[in-house]
Amino acid sequence: MYSLASFSISDMTECSSDLRKLGAGVSSAQDVAQRIASYLYRRFGNDQTGRQDCVLVRCFLTRSYRELDPQSQDCARRALSCGPGSLDMKCLTLFGTAGERPEWNDRNRSRRYRSIPITDKQVLSQFPMVSQLLQQLGVEVESKMQPKSDTRADRTERTLNVFYVAEAKGSPFVPAQEEFVIPFGIESILGFGGVFPSKEFFTIILFSREKISRETAELFKPLAVSVRSALVPFDGARP
Repeated sequence: MYSLASFSISDMTECSSDLRKLGAGVSSAQDVAQRIASYLYRRFGNDQTGRQDCVLVRCFLTRSYRELDPQSQDCARRALSCGPGSLDMKCLTLFGTAGERPEWNDRNRSRRYRSIPITDKQVLSQFPMVSQLLQQLGVEVESKMQPKSDTRADRTERTLNVFYVAEAKGSPFVPAQEEFVIPFGIESILGFGGVFPSKEFFTIILFSREKISRETAELFKPLAVSVRSALVPFDGARP
């Protein structure tokens, strides 16, 4: 296992290689995303105790409302005060999930976070962590998931940034303090992601019971490249 408390460059190199291979032999983006979430959940932990570092790992991809399955569309509609203004409305959609509770290992059992409309700032105010994640990753909400800069080099750099909350307890960006953060001992939250050629977006979020340093968080930037390589053959595929 790798440790989020002592993740090294050599660990990152090995983990990155493993992630890159997870797209082989599967037929859908959902299968790859589930492999990625499960791999990260299993591989970060304590070899001696067998305890995982992460309570929950989730993999999200953006899709337009028209591409979502009926259950995901229903979830997106519940977040809106009225129906979607456009069938092209972008939604951050759960594709893969792994965690210590049974319901956290099945995307179909997620209701609130299965699909989140992200082209409406009023809706995003209901999801402060998602709003902060998009901001830290350099994604402009009102530009249909395009990064803030038009230059290719800057686009790559920005969308390989990390989302990082060093102290989850008491953070205004992390909801469900009493229901999730405190009872499950969430110490830090780490996310990383990137943009596909189609301009769709992916992000992985780790909810860790181990303290994560800024130095460790920075080591996850290269992992985004490997995750994108695993997922890009399914860019634009439906959930």
